Amino acid sequence: MGHPSVIIAAPSSGSGKTTVTLGLIRAFCDRGVNISSAKIGPDYIDPRFHEVASNRLCINLDSWSMREHLFEKLVLECKPRSDLFIIEGVMGLFDGAAERGAFGNGSTASVAKKLQAPVILVVDAKSQAQSVVALVKGFRDHEPGLHLAGIILNRVGSDRHAQLIKEALDKENIFIFGFIPQCKKLELASRYLGLVQAHELKDIDKHIDGIAKIIDDHIDLNAIRKVATSHTLTQQALSSGIKPFGQHISIANDAAFSFIYPHIIESWRESGVKITYFSPLKDETPDPNSDAVYLPGGYPELYAEQLAHNINFFNSLRIAADKNKFIFGECGGYMVLGDYLIDQSGTQHEMAGLLPLTTSFENKKLSLGYRTATTVGKTPFGPVGTRFRCHEFHYASIITNKGENLFNAEDAAQTKLGSIGSKNKSVLGSFMHLIDYA
Repeated sequence: MGHPSVIIAAPSSGSGKTTVTLGLIRAFCDRGVNISSAKIGPDYIDPRFHEVASNRLCINLDSWSMREHLFEKLVLECKPRSDLFIIEGVMGLFDGAAERGAFGNGSTASVAKKLQAPVILVVDAKSQAQSVVALVKGFRDHEPGLHLAGIILNRVGSDRHAQLIKEALDKENIFIFGFIPQCKKLELASRYLGLVQAHELKDIDKHIDGIAKIIDDHIDLNAIRKVATSHTLTQQALSSGIKPFGQHISIANDAAFSFIYPHIIESWRESGVKITYFSPLKDETPDPNSDAVYLPGGYPELYAEQLAHNINFFNSLRIAADKNKFIFGECGGYMVLGDYLIDQSGTQHEMAGLLPLTTSFENKKLSLGYRTATTVGKTPFGPVGTRFRCHEFHYASIITNKGENLFNAEDAAQTKLGSIGSKNKSVLGSFMHLIDYA
């Protein structure tokens, strides 16, 4: 058996589901309920806020990019540690990839059906009243096998506004867990999310306390615990996720390099790999005893000038490359391994010079979506043709890339995207965030 779970979803992004989720996590913790949490989809920002709220690790769950047994392993690992598993959805309830992955399309609905978990819909009531009923009925009835337990109404203007909506919803037997009034405190919190990382906010704990108080005052927490259901999963044997890059991996980890999936690091640790961290922003160097260096994504463009002056950091990478150690850069890390990074203002900053690559933020262009990446040559990832499920999300453009190709890529609809990434001897990188094997 699993443990009681509930999914917090919304009709669309911007409805307030992250703020509500953080408030629920902290409010339950304050009542002594043992909470574990997850975020659906390839998101690095929200899980770190969950961790501040709950004071424990938050996992990502993704039905498109994770093989089914990895997904189940991650869910089951939360099981012994909590009384209630709160899962935050992604985008709108049914939004996902154009095509199905191994077992789902990445949507909140596909995860809800897989776990047989009840869904609580956070509805922004700000510009509507009785129309909420048509919206919620549509979401309730759209997909068989999905259990919509009820709704939380957010940004309610007045008691009269709440009464109008309640009367209409009661006729359709739609349960309301609570009404959250329009509130400046909550707006402040949601403005942070997705813009600033949790560890950069000195007063984040206080903000989450404020949200939790509002949630506790306006939402029936006992009713949420009552609807939470246990799921049954049978764990299959699992290979350890993505194969480790080495036996001792040094990982860059600070405000410029923070986009790391916990499940990947944990699986490496489980297979006996030693992990050490270092901060490029502090001009630290990878452990000289490590046999691999991993530069994950993050926001190096915000710190490009500072990084360009960090001679110890760059020299240590060059020494590691000379010794033929495996160095892998993902998204932000990929850009830092190149010759130059051009920031938003058009200023060019010298980087490590280990890949013949120049990237630029001067004319921002969004690249976003699920990807399947297939290795072109033999790499430490495995033989030619090793396939990964990945996610791409960046605003940088490639000005020059003269390295060998690393991957051939497709999007979720299997449209070919051509060659991506770059390879130079033992140094590899691409804009893809690797999640699991395909």
